[in-house]
Amino acid sequence: IEEQVYVSLHKTIDKVPHSYHLIQTLQDIQNLINQLSELSEFCFDTETTSLETINAQLVGISFAWKEGEAYYVDFPAQQDKAQEIADMFKPLFANASRKIGQNLKYDISVLSNYQIRVEGELFDTLLAHYIIQPDARHGLDSLSRQYLDYEMVSIESLIGKKGKNQGTFRDVPIEQAKEYACEDADITFRLYPILKKLLIEKGQYELFTNIETPLVPVLSTMEITGVSIDSQALQDSSKELSITVTEVENEIYALAGEKFNIGSPKQLGEILFDKMQIVEKAKKTKTKQYATGEDVLDKLKDTHPIVNLILEFRELKKLLSTYIDSLPLLINQRTGHIHASFNQAVVATGRLSSTNPNLQNIPIKTAKGREIRRAFIPSKPDNVFVSADYSQIELRLIAHFCGDEQFIQAFANGEDVHSATAAKIFDVPLNEVTSEQRRQAKSANFAISYGSTAFGLSQTLNISRKDAQFLIDGYFANYPKVKSFMDSKINEAREMGYVQTLFGRRRYLPDINSQNATVRGFAERNAVNAPIQGTAADIIKIAMIRIYKSMQQQNLQSKMIMQVHDELNFDVVPHEIEIMKNLITTGMQEAVSLSVPLTVELGIGKNWLEAH
Repeated sequence: IEEQVYVSLHKTIDKVPHSYHLIQTLQDIQNLINQLSELSEFCFDTETTSLETINAQLVGISFAWKEGEAYYVDFPAQQDKAQEIADMFKPLFANASRKIGQNLKYDISVLSNYQIRVEGELFDTLLAHYIIQPDARHGLDSLSRQYLDYEMVSIESLIGKKGKNQGTFRDVPIEQAKEYACEDADITFRLYPILKKLLIEKGQYELFTNIETPLVPVLSTMEITGVSIDSQALQDSSKELSITVTEVENEIYALAGEKFNIGSPKQLGEILFDKMQIVEKAKKTKTKQYATGEDVLDKLKDTHPIVNLILEFRELKKLLSTYIDSLPLLINQRTGHIHASFNQAVVATGRLSSTNPNLQNIPIKTAKGREIRRAFIPSKPDNVFVSADYSQIELRLIAHFCGDEQFIQAFANGEDVHSATAAKIFDVPLNEVTSEQRRQAKSANFAISYGSTAFGLSQTLNISRKDAQFLIDGYFANYPKVKSFMDSKINEAREMGYVQTLFGRRRYLPDINSQNATVRGFAERNAVNAPIQGTAADIIKIAMIRIYKSMQQQNLQSKMIMQVHDELNFDVVPHEIEIMKNLITTGMQEAVSLSVPLTVELGIGKNWLEAH
């Protein structure tokens, strides 16, 4: 009953007057194109057979440029006939008019399957809302409810619920398809002026037009290109690791004195804490079961050899299931490549995320984890893999933001900033810094920039809280402006309710004045970290746009294929290696002008591991 009342409170397609038209004949299509060609902006939306762009076929395209009015062009199932209609639209999409849409990366990628290039300025309502409210939902249904008080027709009411029995848009009767598709374009067009006004009011229109929307074609091209995977290398790794898993398993059983399910937290807890009693007072969860999470076992590494073996066992099992055995299943049969999705509107800080596979999470800290990168190879035997990484970009940004002369000087002189920090904290000459002192200073550099406490740093470095406090005190004594910068960000968040990046991307922190110290502490750490991480995210986006445009202008055959945190990866043809090295380095180093130089480490190899 509640659901019905809720829906009836909103405007719906049945209650709002509208004029939606079905366009089917070639003459009507040409007339529509002629009309659209005279406009300075129009909204469009594609209907397809699949959410996976690489496999999607066009079922129709809807267009809107006036409120309450829209047109739906029906595409035939025969792909040669569909291509003929698509060809008619090529000049329209290539013209200079502004193209408005919701999640335009998807539409641009689908149209590229029909060799249609989308040119001109873009206005993506999904990205606009992502900038306005980064933590909210950005789907068209929720935007329509939030800003227009309008409940849209759900796709599931037409093709059924998600699952193997769900139909495709091709199965929907043409009259219903027309109403649904036109509503999409119409609602998106109505949202456009509202969201544009909000972006301008918040001073974020430049961020939207200079960074987010120009990135759309870059990501679309990266997704379409995909990356090659050496399946044989993964099969070999799988066999090798499976043998290692069995060996580790047997060692665990030998130490435990019995066989048990290592993957069961309950059984593992009983073995470690009841039977073996590796610690006196073991931590328990709310369900009165022993806690055996990674954070718990990490602290118990030195208590008994079995703990390290269990951690190794878990890592190996995760590598096998998440990557080594899964990656070959993601290879597209038609292209022979893996086509990850790069998501622009998911992470609140502005960072990109990726799915199928999640490239950002491919382990790098362990030798076995790094081996996975060996399976990422160029598309042709003669091509090379080029990997370019910003060096210590977040620390450089802290130096820039806080204006600490000593910090800036260390970067300007090209010094090893971790050794320079160690020399100051431990009060020793630079050439006498030990590797252990450097390691501690490196952890301090990063931990402090993330607002870490003495307790947090003591955990990271496995040192006493007193020693961790010594490091933090020494750090702030030598870099006083870093502390001032951190305090100013927390105060800014308290006053404004948000912090922002160099380019105006905001991170809202509603918990910054919370009475709960833990909740407030988390918000305070975000207040310090979000401007740094968010600015780093903006900078690499600018670099990607610059490099992509340069590659297009020079008509290069090499391809940008992956973005992972502060790193860009390329599939480069042999005769373009020198051009690409120069173009990538320049594009990344000159993306923005700071008070410290941005430096890029570039590597070349036959695979991702070699290049990185």
